[in-house]
Amino acid sequence: MPTYVVLCKLTDQGVRNIRTLPQVARENDAQAKAAGVEVIGRYYTQGAVDLVMILRATDEQTAAAVLLAGAAQGNFHTETLRAFTLEEMEGIVAKLP
Repeated sequence: MPTYVVLCKLTDQGVRNIRTLPQVARENDAQAKAAGVEVIGRYYTQGAVDLVMILRATDEQTAAAVLLAGAAQGNFHTETLRAFTLEEMEGIVAKLP
């Protein structure tokens, strides 16, 4: 299953709704799981990024759909990075010309 690192930055709306963040996060995790996306980790951070999530999805389209549904709520802007394990990277390197 593809793995993703998602960097999230709170919007002004997200800051205004910060008190509901834990409840919304749990609801989003349940919806993601039902759609085929597993939240491996969720880390609230200080600095330029407010939240880092590690996700596994059944496929890229499912990951994109779940992340777009989350973004549509208006609380976060996201940047999504496809992550590769060492084994996956070995396969990529083996395909180099």
